[in-house]
Amino acid sequence: MSSSGRPRTCREAMSELSFWPRLVLAVLVTWRVTHLLAREDGPANLIARFRARLGTGLLGQLMDCFHCLSFWVAAPAAFFVCEKPLDRLLAWLALSGAACLLERIGDQPVVIHPITRKEESSDAMLRPESERVERYLGSATTDHPTAATRG
Repeated sequence: MSSSGRPRTCREAMSELSFWPRLVLAVLVTWRVTHLLAREDGPANLIARFRARLGTGLLGQLMDCFHCLSFWVAAPAAFFVCEKPLDRLLAWLALSGAACLLERIGDQPVVIHPITRKEESSDAMLRPESERVERYLGSATTDHPTAATRG
C-alpha cells in the first residue's frame, strides 16, 4: 500500500528498489535475454528461425557470439540500474561482464585430471618425497651419532 492508501503499482515498487537489488536483477536479466538469443531455439523455434534469417552477416554473427550480444543487451538494462550518465556507462560494462561470467560458470563443468607421476625423473630438483626422506635419513645416520636413534 502506498501512503495514499491505494495499492502500489509495479512501477512504484521497482522505483523503490535500492542499487544492489537493481544490479542483481539487471545482471540476471542481461544473462537470461542474452542466453535466450545466443544459445536457445526459443518457443516454437522462434529464436532459431530469427537467427537463421539473419544469416552470416554482421547481425547473424552478433547473435552467435554470447559476449558480443551481452554487450548490447546490457545497454538498456543499465538505464534500470543507474541514473547518472557515467554510472550508466560503468553499469553497462559491469552488466555485460557479469553476464559473461555467469555464462562461463554454467558453460561446462570443471574437470580436474590427476597428474601422472613418472617413476624415473631426469630432473634432480624434482624427486619424489619418499626418496628425499630416505636420502635425508641415510645421510643423517652417517653424519650424526644421535641420528641412529631417530629411525
